[in-house]
Amino acid sequence: MDELGVNHVDEIKEKLEQMVGDRVKVKANMGRTRVIERMGAIKTVHPSVFIVEVNERRGRTSRQSYQYVDVLTGTVELFDPETGEHIFTPLGNQTEEH
Repeated sequence: MDELGVNHVDEIKEKLEQMVGDRVKVKANMGRTRVIERMGAIKTVHPSVFIVEVNERRGRTSRQSYQYVDVLTGTVELFDPETGEHIFTPLGNQTEEH
């Protein structure tokens, strides 16, 4: 998966539509120094959120929903589970090329 520098929610949504079914690692900042990391697959893409199906302990699955704007701002980060590389670069981490 190629890393994609993004600055529009629409670009994130379009990329995730192409990735439905793909496995990702999700790192979400829940506030108050609470960060969760989960492995799962992108299940569905909706107009303002996307759903990741996560394998929990004892064979159970759960579905977590995330907003595209959280990916844009870096509150939610998505990584390639094989390489560990960011799938999207959060706004604050993009560097301008001259």
